[in-house]
Amino acid sequence: MNDYIIEARNLTKDFNGFQAVDGLSLKVKKGEVLGFLGPNGAGKTTSINMMVGLLRPTSGKVLIDGKEVQDVERGMIGVCPQELVLWDSLTCRESLKLMGDMYEVPKDILHSRVEQLLDDLFLTDKANTVVSKLSGGMKRRLNLALALVHEPEIVVLDEPSEGLDPQSRRVLWNYIRSLRNEQNKTVILTTHLMDEADRLSDRVAIIDHGKLLRLDTPENLKKEIGEGDVVEIQLSDPGKNKEVIKAMEELDQVLSVIELDKIINVRALDAVGKLPRIMGRVEKVGVRIADLSVRQNTLGDVFIELTGTRLRE
Repeated sequence: MNDYIIEARNLTKDFNGFQAVDGLSLKVKKGEVLGFLGPNGAGKTTSINMMVGLLRPTSGKVLIDGKEVQDVERGMIGVCPQELVLWDSLTCRESLKLMGDMYEVPKDILHSRVEQLLDDLFLTDKANTVVSKLSGGMKRRLNLALALVHEPEIVVLDEPSEGLDPQSRRVLWNYIRSLRNEQNKTVILTTHLMDEADRLSDRVAIIDHGKLLRLDTPENLKKEIGEGDVVEIQLSDPGKNKEVIKAMEELDQVLSVIELDKIINVRALDAVGKLPRIMGRVEKVGVRIADLSVRQNTLGDVFIELTGTRLRE
């Protein structure tokens, strides 16, 4: 039995001489949540569209459960796009029934499936409410339900938490976990929320300039890349940041020093033990520390280490 449900082999995609994806090869395990991360323009959307058969590659191929993607039944994959694709004049129940009919779900199965999705995504009370009168969070949950009504084995979620308040986001996260844990579905998740990728993903693929940079568990990535803790320093005079960074770089056992949004990030092993020396270097420059904090390494730090940018840049 093949443990992988998706296999991308040396995918490339050119657009009028611009290479959006450059030799991408990766495998997605059955029943896992794969976080797919990359800066804007990195090629992640193009890559995913090729992997699920929405876009033909310039070269390379994609296998879905051992079959070439163009030969796979259309109901095997469900896509929840970032942009809401809804019918404003239909109710939630009518929308789900219409989508089920499009996928030719048998009537007796469709009824129970629609009711289950409404219940699972906390939409039962709004089942007979027209879409135009739903809140933003309800619309996003309905958008997800529409991608699932035909019971796909593979679910692609493109920025599913975009615009959600923390409470709605938590509901969505729990449901995504249930897709994996209870329904054994394979989920590909694109997100700009590092906390979301860290909490939900079994493995994370980081892509930039059309190339796969890393593919591993969040835990392994945090151990292997960006080792150590991070001291964040905000100076009273940010104009002195470069001078302080230069002074920090001369310290022994400081792994890296970078500036992000006018805050100096100093990475070091045993950062707490090095705080007196770090603060001493700032004092030598003759500037005051406005704020200082120490935190553990995060997936966001890994991303910056690999791409040199924040996710939204």
